[in-house]
Amino acid sequence: MDYTVIRSDRKTVALQINRDGELIVRAPKRFPEYKIKKLVEKHKEWIEKKIAEAVKRKEKAQELSPEEIAELKNRARDILPKLTEKYARIMGVSYGTVKITSAQKRFGSCSAKNNICFSYILMQYPIEAIEYVVVHELAHTVHHDHSKAFYALIEKHMPDYKQREKLLRTN
Repeated sequence: MDYTVIRSDRKTVALQINRDGELIVRAPKRFPEYKIKKLVEKHKEWIEKKIAEAVKRKEKAQELSPEEIAELKNRARDILPKLTEKYARIMGVSYGTVKITSAQKRFGSCSAKNNICFSYILMQYPIEAIEYVVVHELAHTVHHDHSKAFYALIEKHMPDYKQREKLLRTN
């Protein structure tokens, strides 16, 4: 199996599949090559599954015409601010602005000033998945990390969030 190793001052090893379906191994500078090969082999099934998902996602994105992209952006501009406002009220949190982007790698993000960005690509997913991303980003207005407290806040307002999160990986 082909992969690219990126070495840095990190302490742990991470396996990453980029949007082109390529395996990237991020490793500490002195981590032995034989251990990387062993790790890749150990996680071969997971890697192959994630590569297939990335390829499928890339093909799906390439199929969109400019008109379809414009329609998705319009839907996003209509739906996402309303959902953000609705869930912010439910969760009792506040946020800055809501912006629709063309981000390809992430569905949403929350800045340090609590401004929230959503990718128009999110509009290709079921409403349950969209709502999860909205709640996820709003939870970042309270916890700017992925701590236990962050996920506890999500679960408090969306007990089935794990099933909703899976929809983002399977569609």
